[in-house]
Amino acid sequence: MRREEARRAVFFDVDDTLYDHLIPFRKAVEQAAGGQRALGDFPFAAAYLRLRYHSDMLSLELGGAGAMEAGAATDYMRMRRFQLTLAEFGIPLTDAQAEAMQAAYIGCQYDIAMFDGARELLEELARAGWVVGLITNGAPRHQRSKIEAMRLDELIPRERQLISGSLGWDKPDARVFRHANELTGTLPENSVYVGDSWRNDVVGALEAGWRVVWFNHRRAERESAHEPTFEASSYAELRELLMR
Repeated sequence: MRREEARRAVFFDVDDTLYDHLIPFRKAVEQAAGGQRALGDFPFAAAYLRLRYHSDMLSLELGGAGAMEAGAATDYMRMRRFQLTLAEFGIPLTDAQAEAMQAAYIGCQYDIAMFDGARELLEELARAGWVVGLITNGAPRHQRSKIEAMRLDELIPRERQLISGSLGWDKPDARVFRHANELTGTLPENSVYVGDSWRNDVVGALEAGWRVVWFNHRRAERESAHEPTFEASSYAELRELLMR
């Protein structure tokens, strides 16, 4: 496709960027622990960030998202991430307990509500002439189920819904972002990525030459000297940045 310098692209991460990924995590932990009262003042937000970290690291050990669709190794990784995460907060889990937590997590992961203003912003960006797309890490069927739960096919053509497990590259690999540019005929300097993960989204997109809006709604700490182009904590702030 011919590249057009004036053509603007904006791609979004999915998990914890378009919808609140903490909700299914919290439900799973509470369900497996016997309810919220049993956990007291457990720091769900901090634990969720550690679960994301362990998921990324274990996935890399197994060969990335392209190897993460199914199988014994994947089942072990998904169970083990809960053990590693909860252990950091003083809650050791047996294999059976971690498997029950993972089963509860999967059971509610597709009960998804987008962040307030997210759908409206995607629609407004498309009307304004932006090339709108998704770039998400994960196994194809798993991520596709989330995309369908949010009815994103109504807003974004499937060819612009890029899932790492189908591509063979995981964020932060710059090839993911270069592929998005080649696919849409856009240039890195005219492309914006919106995502919550410092390592995968901020670092990955910046090193591919894109501008980045760090969707830091969890007030996470920066992990390197990289400098996101903008930072936002809500879709109201995102709209002000992208539609001005």
